Amino acid sequence: MVYRLPPLPALRALEAAARHLSFKQAAEELCVTPAAISQQIKVLEEYLGKPLFERLPRSIRLLPAGEAMLPKVREGFECLAAAVEATRAQQTETLNVNAPPGFASRWLMPRLTRFTERYPEIDLRLSGSADNIDNPDTLATHNVDPRTDVSEISIRYGNGDYPGHRVSQIFNPVLVVACSPRLLKGEHPLRTPEDLRWHVLIHDDTVPDQSEHTPWVDWMRAAGVEDIETRKGPRFSNTLAMEAAIDGLGVMLVSRPLIADAVEKGHLVVPFETTIPSRHGYYLVIAEALAERPAVLAFSNWLLQEAVPYR
Repeated sequence: MVYRLPPLPALRALEAAARHLSFKQAAEELCVTPAAISQQIKVLEEYLGKPLFERLPRSIRLLPAGEAMLPKVREGFECLAAAVEATRAQQTETLNVNAPPGFASRWLMPRLTRFTERYPEIDLRLSGSADNIDNPDTLATHNVDPRTDVSEISIRYGNGDYPGHRVSQIFNPVLVVACSPRLLKGEHPLRTPEDLRWHVLIHDDTVPDQSEHTPWVDWMRAAGVEDIETRKGPRFSNTLAMEAAIDGLGVMLVSRPLIADAVEKGHLVVPFETTIPSRHGYYLVIAEALAERPAVLAFSNWLLQEAVPYR
C-alpha cells in the first residue's frame, strides 16, 4: 500500500504545537526555532488546503480542522513509538551469569567493561554465590526452561563433571602464596618459606575438600618446609580470605589468576616461586538447551578468550 502523507516533521510540529498551544514551547521541545515550527505548520496547511491554527497576538488557537486531525495524529505517533520500543526490546537479551564470589569479584568484574562495550544489546546480570563451588551439600547443576527469554550461564569451581551441560574449562589454576607487602618487612620478614612459621596461615573454607586436606600441607611439602603446623589459622570464605590477606592479617594460598589485579595494583605480593596445582578448576557450564543462543555464545567466546593468558 502506498501512503500519501504530509512530511513527518510537519505532523510532529502540529502535535507539539497543539499540545502546548504555543509555537515557542513546541520549538523548545523539538529543539528548533519558533519560526521553523511556524513554517512546518504552513507546509501542513498548504498540503491540506485549510488552516489548522488561528494566530492570535500572543497565542494560538486550534481550529476545527486541527481539532479533528489531532487525535489520529497522536494515535499514529503512539503506534510508531510502540513499534520502535518493541523492536528495541527484541534486540535486548537478558543474560544471567552465576559464578563463585571470588571469581566474580576478583577476576570477572575487572574485565566486564570490555564485554558490555562490545555487546551493549545484552542485558548482563552477574551474581556471586558459594553454591557455584562444588561440595556435597550443593547441587552442581540446575534445571532450565528453554522457553524463557532469560539465558543463564554458570561458572563453577569444581571437577568439571556436569552431565547434560556443555562444559568448557576456563582455567585450571595453580595455587600461590600471597600476602600484603607489609609482611615482607617487620620483625619476621617473609624471605624464605621457612619464615612462614612466624606468620598466620589463612584458610579458605570455600575450597572443596579443604576441611579434610588443607592445601597448605601440599604447598609446604613442595617448598621443602617441615615442622610448621598447617591446620591452625583463621578460616574465611573466599572473598573474605583475600581481604584478610590484603589487610595484613596473614598469608593465604590462592589461585594465581584471582590475584592478578591485586598484585598489579600493589595490594598483594607473591613472595615465593613455589606453586602447587589446584585439585579443581573453573568451568563454564551451560545447559545444552541454551548453548546456541546468541547472547550465550557471545559471552562464552568472550570469556574463554579473556582466560587464554591464564591457562
